[in-house]
Amino acid sequence: MLDILCRFPLFAADTGTTIALIGVGAACLLGLILLVLLFNWGALWFQGFMSGAQISLLGLVGMSLRKVSTRILMQAKIMAKQAGLPISGQFGITNRRLESHYLAGGSVPKVIQALIVAQRADLNLNFDQAAAIDLAGRDVLEAVRTSVNPKVIICPDPKKGGRTRLNAIAKNGVELLVSAKVTVRTNLERLIGGATEDTIIARVGEGIINAIGSAETHFEVMENPIRISRTVLNRGLDSQTAFQIVSIDIATIEVGQNIGARLQVDQAEADTRVARAKAEERRALAQAVAQEMKAKVAENRAVVTAAEALVPHALAEAFRKPLKEIKS
Repeated sequence: MLDILCRFPLFAADTGTTIALIGVGAACLLGLILLVLLFNWGALWFQGFMSGAQISLLGLVGMSLRKVSTRILMQAKIMAKQAGLPISGQFGITNRRLESHYLAGGSVPKVIQALIVAQRADLNLNFDQAAAIDLAGRDVLEAVRTSVNPKVIICPDPKKGGRTRLNAIAKNGVELLVSAKVTVRTNLERLIGGATEDTIIARVGEGIINAIGSAETHFEVMENPIRISRTVLNRGLDSQTAFQIVSIDIATIEVGQNIGARLQVDQAEADTRVARAKAEERRALAQAVAQEMKAKVAENRAVVTAAEALVPHALAEAFRKPLKEIKS
């Protein structure tokens, strides 16, 4: 290139000056590029550099070209570094892992916050597991917090169905209105693919109704509500769910209607109506038989009347017969 330029008179005059001009132009171009880079990503890179986030200036440029939010990833990397999380190695929070999770539609800040909470609570959770939970549609931060600090679920949940009490009937027919508080802890190993809170509520409600239905009288349940809690808890209701049941506590228990007595009254009324219907049937049948007998009596009277009408004719015939014999 230099030889070609030197063939022209302008450049052939002074080769050293030409080389100097090319060098200055290249330096200006590099300076301009560096200035643009520093203007767009300099402050963010310097923040990461001072925090030891290990994201280079060219790495920030590449992230921008791949439509990745450099600010979100830099803040996540800084949080991880300051919290003492590994940011390199096989299970470290590397730039590639952060970018892939962001491009997959995951929430990078929530994943990092969940990892920080899990580390503080000494839970076994790495970035890949947290990212998988987040991409599965679960709130990974809430799941980790619930695993550390168990939460209480109301059974039945008034927000889902509007019911505030469970209706259960003991063997003596007395209805009990019960509500329970279920304390659960998130099981991170079964969070992906495990059943949700609705399953826990349904299973606990079914267990409480079954336990009350097995009691001989409602007094047994009201005297010892903890027996129901133990019975339900021992059934392993948290199997194949995303939670581990810590305890089941009966919050309220009230006496409702005497369903057995009401059913007996309804049965007695039904029997009475059946007996009345049968009596009415027999009365109608008797009336029909009576009408039939009256019809037969009227028929027999008609026969008698017809026979009586033949008597005069027979007498007349009897008198005519001797007169004919005499004449003959």
